[in-house]
Amino acid sequence: LESMLNRLNLPDDVPIEAKMVTRAIKSAQTQVEQQNFEVRKNVLKYDEVMNQQRKVIYAERRRILEGENLKEQALDMVRDVVTAYVNGATVEGYAEDWDLEALWTALKTLYPVGITPQSVMRRDEDSEHDDLTREELLDELLKDAERAYAAREAELEEIAGEGAMRQLERNVLLNVIDRKWREHLYEMDYLKEGIGLRAMAQRDPLVEYQREGYDMFMAMLDGMKEESVGFLFNVTVEAVPTPQVAPVEAPEGLAEFAEAAAAGGQQTATPTAVREETPPSTLRAKGIDNEAPALTYSGPSEDGSAQLQRNGGGDERTPAGVPAGASRRERRAAARQQGRGTKQPKSVKRR
Repeated sequence: LESMLNRLNLPDDVPIEAKMVTRAIKSAQTQVEQQNFEVRKNVLKYDEVMNQQRKVIYAERRRILEGENLKEQALDMVRDVVTAYVNGATVEGYAEDWDLEALWTALKTLYPVGITPQSVMRRDEDSEHDDLTREELLDELLKDAERAYAAREAELEEIAGEGAMRQLERNVLLNVIDRKWREHLYEMDYLKEGIGLRAMAQRDPLVEYQREGYDMFMAMLDGMKEESVGFLFNVTVEAVPTPQVAPVEAPEGLAEFAEAAAAGGQQTATPTAVREETPPSTLRAKGIDNEAPALTYSGPSEDGSAQLQRNGGGDERTPAGVPAGASRRERRAAARQQGRGTKQPKSVKRR
């Protein structure tokens, strides 16, 4: 069809009225649309995998942002991580084959362990059982981890007051979830780029993407639990006092209305002393909370200058160049003129 139209050399503005040409164009357009539809449907199947994972993460973030109590969830994370460590160290069937020293070394990176392997073995010798079991070891470590968590909560309450541990739980979980989710998105994109090669091994790329995506998602959740537990026990915190809000004077009409209401009521109009309360301090975790930006820019003032403030100290102000009240055009012209005065000429005529 294309070669025939090229031989006829018809202008672009001439309508095509031949039925054969119309049917050929319609058939080609239908095939292209069907192919594009299949492509979009296939892409949607891949996106559905990420959509299901996204729902789980966003629901968890919503719970944290709404201020729910996360103590039980944090304790469940501690139990899951300790259980995973114990299961990995007690794969062998007999207690004499377990490397308890390596297990204790790994657990000390998570929380301050309050018991020793020797104390656990000594308790086992005093019991009626002949050998230490995995359940007994796990039970002792879970009790020790819960005691350490309670001690950590009491320590933070001494630093920043009541509710400090709940605030740290929200900050840690939100920070870890956001960072782990971003890393997971990059890994899923990398997996999606090369998953089509699985078809060469007679495997369905979509099924392989779903399976490996699920495995990566579960690995991300396990890493999220382990990292969160480590931060909850080991992060350095400090109490930051809440900035006091300056008192705002009430309007004259409102003040008179309040005085009249107090005079007409049963209470006397004698003003009561306002109780001064110390504002509660907020908790700041080093390495978790976002730091302030390196530079802070202010908006342009009336004379066209802008102030640049560095967090380390020191301000830089751009020269105005024109008096206050000048128009924008005059300020731009003054800036260009000042730039020409400071720059060297591009070329110098040699004699």
